[in-house]
Amino acid sequence: MIEFQQVKKWYGSYQVLHDVSERVEKGEVVVVCGPSGSGKSTLIRTINRLEPIQEGKILVDGIDPNSRDVDINQFRTAIGFVFQQFNLFPHLSVLSNLMLAPVKIRRMSKAAAKELAMSLLARVGLENKPHAYPDQLSGGQQQRVAIARCLAMSPPIMLFDEPTSALDPEMVGEVLQVMKQLASEGMTMICVTHEMGFAREVADRVWFMADGAVLERAPPEVFFNSPTHPRAKRFISDIRSA
Repeated sequence: MIEFQQVKKWYGSYQVLHDVSERVEKGEVVVVCGPSGSGKSTLIRTINRLEPIQEGKILVDGIDPNSRDVDINQFRTAIGFVFQQFNLFPHLSVLSNLMLAPVKIRRMSKAAAKELAMSLLARVGLENKPHAYPDQLSGGQQQRVAIARCLAMSPPIMLFDEPTSALDPEMVGEVLQVMKQLASEGMTMICVTHEMGFAREVADRVWFMADGAVLERAPPEVFFNSPTHPRAKRFISDIRSA
């Protein structure tokens, strides 16, 4: 579903991604972890060209997002992206946030879009909040609305960029529960997260990044119990001693 081929990226003279060559299969859940500044968020932002690359190639279901022939706005409609800071439209109600893209981009009728939005709010446990505005919701509720808004476009791929890092600890679980549900339904997902319990429970594979490179990739039971790369060993040791 997603393939990185010797991907390199620079910010000016600083190289943030080094020869990344990885694959994500359809229906696979990959958790990307590693120390801060290792290139994790940059990596997933290259998938829908929020960050352009300078060398290498990325294929998403056979399509190269960096090709001049690609309508990038159309391409992005097939990839759900959940940000750290929710990015809801503050002047729109929850219901309007969810209906906007299906109506404007998919040309769905307002009645059908409303029905879809209400079903998605029920799916994320917020069926009683359609007329609330983002500033009336907790952080966890806002993030669940953000996930539902992505799902309104029926994306085959969902990307999560540290979706719980801006949340108070008691709100983290409600967002992770929605992500676990998506994973159980076979959604292809890449999740940048520090939630190692989620990685253990849900991931098919864990990618460990440091200094802009994927240094280890393994099923969670292998990664957490017997990592091979020295940087990964240190990372696991630091988690255990925290």
